[in-house]
Amino acid sequence: MANLNKELGLLSVFSIAAGAMISSGLFILPGLVYSKSGPAVILAYLLAGILVLPSMFSKAELATAMPKSGGTYFFVNRSMGAGFGTIAGISAWFSLAFKSAFALVGIGAFASIIYPDITIFQIKLIAVGFCILFTIINLKSTKHAGKLQVFMVLFLILLLIYYVIKGVPHIDNRHFDVFMKGDLKTLFMTAGMIFISYGGLTKIASVAEEVKNPSRNIPLGMILAFVIVTIIYVLVVFVTVGVLGDKLLLPAPKYYSLTPISDGAAIFAGNFGIYALSIAALLAFFSTANAGIMAASRNPMAMSKDNLLPSFFGKVNKKFKTPVNAILFTSIFMIIVIFLPLEVLVKTASTMMLLLYIFVNIAVIIMRESGIQNYRPKFRSPLYPWLQIIAVFVYIFLIIEMGSLPLIMTAVFIISGLLWYWFYGSIRSNKESALLQLVKRIKAKDLITTSLDTELKEIIRERDNIQKDRFDKLIETAIILDVDSSLSKEDFFKLIADKVCVNIDKSAEYFLNKLIEREAESSTALTDSLAIPHIIIEGEKKFNILLARCREGIYFNDEAQNINTVFVITGTRDERNFHLQALAAIAQIVQNSNFEKKWMKAKNIEALRDIVLLGDRRRRI
Repeated sequence: MANLNKELGLLSVFSIAAGAMISSGLFILPGLVYSKSGPAVILAYLLAGILVLPSMFSKAELATAMPKSGGTYFFVNRSMGAGFGTIAGISAWFSLAFKSAFALVGIGAFASIIYPDITIFQIKLIAVGFCILFTIINLKSTKHAGKLQVFMVLFLILLLIYYVIKGVPHIDNRHFDVFMKGDLKTLFMTAGMIFISYGGLTKIASVAEEVKNPSRNIPLGMILAFVIVTIIYVLVVFVTVGVLGDKLLLPAPKYYSLTPISDGAAIFAGNFGIYALSIAALLAFFSTANAGIMAASRNPMAMSKDNLLPSFFGKVNKKFKTPVNAILFTSIFMIIVIFLPLEVLVKTASTMMLLLYIFVNIAVIIMRESGIQNYRPKFRSPLYPWLQIIAVFVYIFLIIEMGSLPLIMTAVFIISGLLWYWFYGSIRSNKESALLQLVKRIKAKDLITTSLDTELKEIIRERDNIQKDRFDKLIETAIILDVDSSLSKEDFFKLIADKVCVNIDKSAEYFLNKLIEREAESSTALTDSLAIPHIIIEGEKKFNILLARCREGIYFNDEAQNINTVFVITGTRDERNFHLQALAAIAQIVQNSNFEKKWMKAKNIEALRDIVLLGDRRRRI
C-alpha cells in the first residue's frame, strides 16, 4: 500500500482547521440557534469553544505521538482496541461527511440571493454539483486541495474582519435588553448544537500523515485556528445579533434566516455588503466541503490498513498519491446526506462529534497510563488528567441535552459499527491496544514487547524523519544484557566475554584480557552510572557493540560503585573513524535528561534497544 505525500505546511494546517470551522456554523446556524436562546447565543458560541479545548489538547497530543491518517479512528483503535476503533472510525467518517454536507447545502442556500424563488430541491442539486467538484480536486492532489484551502481561508478572514469593523457602529443596544431566552439548560443545549461549528478544529488530525514537521505544525496550527476563529465567531455573532435582533427570526415555514450574516451586512453596507458577505459565506462553504472530503476520506483508508474495512478503501492512486476509492465513497455518502432535513443534520453531526471527543479524551488517559515506552508525543495536554475527565462528563451531559432523534441516529451508527466489527473486523484485525497493555500492567510487573510498541517506534521514525545509519543497524542486532543482581567489574567482563567473542572471531580469554588492559590504563566509567569500555582488536573490518543494564549496579571503582548503563565497543584499527562516531552517537543519546530514567524503567531488552534507536542524535547517512 503506497504512502501519502507530506505536502501540508503550517499555513495549510491552519487553513484546513480554520476553514473547516468557519462555514455553516457561522453563516447559517446563528439564525437557528438564536431562535432557541436569543442574544445569549453569543455566550453559547464562546461556551462551545471553551468546551472543545480539552479535545483540542488531547487530539494535538495524540496527533504528535501518532501522526497517521485516520485521526480519531487511529488513536481510538490503538488505545482502546479494534472494536471501539471501528465505532470511532465509522462515526468520525460519517460525522465529517455530515458537517461537509451541511456546508454544501449552505452553498445552495446562498443561491437564493441571486434567485429568490429557488426551491429546496434546486438548492440540494447545487450542493450535489459542488460535492462532485471538490471530489475531483481531492482526487487530483492533496497539495492542490491544501493550496486552495489557504487562499479561501485567508480571503474569508479578511471579509469577516471588514464585516465586524463596518458593523460595530450600527449595533442597536436594545437588541440585548432580553439577553437570555430560556434557562441554563437551554444555553447548554444551544452550545451542543453549536459544537459542530468547532468540529473542524481537529480535522487536521485525519491528514496528519501528510503534514510536514507534524510535531510542530499540528498543535501550533490547531491552537492558532482555535484562537483566531473563536474571536471571529464571537465578534461576528455579536455584530449580527446587535444589528438584526429579532429580524433573525422569520414567519413559518422558515422560522429563521438561512443567510444571517448577509442579512446583517445588508443593514449597514447595502448591496455591496450582501454580495461581499455572500462571497465570504461561499468561500467558507467551499473550504469546509473541500477540507471535509479530504479529512473524512482518510478514515476508511486507515481502517482498511488495519483490515477493518476491505482493502478497496485503502487504494492510493500511483500518480496523484490520493486515496481514490475512499474519497469517492465519502462523496457518495455526502450526496445522500444532503437530502436530510437541516436541523436533523446539524444535531446528528454534533452528537456524533461529542461522542468522538469522549473517545479522544479517554484515549489520552489510556495511552499515558498504559506505560507504553514508545508513546512519545511532542505536545502534551496541560492539566492532565482532570481536563480530560471533566470533558468526558460535560460531553455526556451535552449529548443528553441534544434530544432523542440525534441520539437514535447516533445509536444506529454505533450498533452498525459493532455489528460490522463482529462479523468482519474481529476475524481479520489483530492490532494490539494500549488498553490491553494497561490491563497487563495492572496484572503483571513485567510486560513482553508488544506489536504496538513496535508500530509506535516506526511512527516516531517517520514523524522525526529518522534515517537509519550504520550505528542504528548495529544496535538493531546488538546483544543486550539485562542483569538483576549486582556485579563486580571483573565478573561483568567475564559475563560479556563469552557473548562478544563469537562476533569478533576471537577467544573469550583474548577479549577479557583486552578489557582488563584497557581498564588498567584509565577507567571507562564516565559518570557514577555510565561506563563505555572500548577496545581495539587485531584484524580487519570487525566492529561490535554490546549494551547492558545492571539494575543493582556494577562496581567499577570507588568513584563509580553503581554503574547501571554500559556500552561495550569493540573494533579493529581500520574502523577507528567509526569507533569515534559510535562514541559520539552514544554521548548524544545519554546526555538527554530523561535517558537514565527511561533506561531504568524499560520493561525488557527490546525496550532498552528502542531507547537507543530512538534517541536524539545527529545521524551520518
